[in-house]
Amino acid sequence: MTSRFFHTLPLLALLLVGTTACAQTSTLASERDPAIALTAETQAALTPMDVLQALKDGNERFLAGTPVSRDFLGQVRETAGGQFPMAAILGCIDSRVPHEIIFDKGVGDIFSARVAGNFVNTDILGSLEFATAAAGSKVIVVLGHTECGAVKGACDHVELGNLTSTLANIAPAVYAVGDLIPGERSSANKDYVQAVAHENVEMTVRNMVERSPVMHGLVEEGKLIVIGAMHDVATGEVLFMEESMITAETL
Repeated sequence: MTSRFFHTLPLLALLLVGTTACAQTSTLASERDPAIALTAETQAALTPMDVLQALKDGNERFLAGTPVSRDFLGQVRETAGGQFPMAAILGCIDSRVPHEIIFDKGVGDIFSARVAGNFVNTDILGSLEFATAAAGSKVIVVLGHTECGAVKGACDHVELGNLTSTLANIAPAVYAVGDLIPGERSSANKDYVQAVAHENVEMTVRNMVERSPVMHGLVEEGKLIVIGAMHDVATGEVLFMEESMITAETL
């Protein structure tokens, strides 16, 4: 009996250490002051779900007109020696969708990748692999938006210089929507445009994880969440597409 008890002690000690570490991590995450730039310690304390909630809370503050009071120049100085962002946002280049503002985030809080139509290619995938695997971000948000000019252009099959090949990346979403939406299949049909924008976000979320073994591995390990969202340019509200979220449980 005594021998079995002492053999159990190391295991109990490990469990207690693990429990204590989890409690400390949770405390660090909940007590983090969003006005202070992220550090390696505060970034590590955040879980992917913590980060997702922080983005949602930030948009709620933006909508309520109660953003966190920040010393941006102070944050510039704080981050001069290194960056530890919590999330990466892949969005459109649209000037009405400034990521840090609509999520009420400061200097060093998020990576921002932007391309007309918020799609992924090899360069963007590489950039997001750096943001996550190398720099520790816990969430990637693929952020589409209403009244998207790139989506409208893809719906109208616009051809203009290099833009032609750019819009070709959105074509799969156009074809996927097909005749599912009644009415004209052009940018004149707002419901059609919105459906294509929504489908483009969902397809980009899936493509990202499928095309990147690095990010697939992080999701599998529970270190990363990839989710789609839509920003309403008329209200500023960001609606997260929970059905698109890819986690270790949904892979």
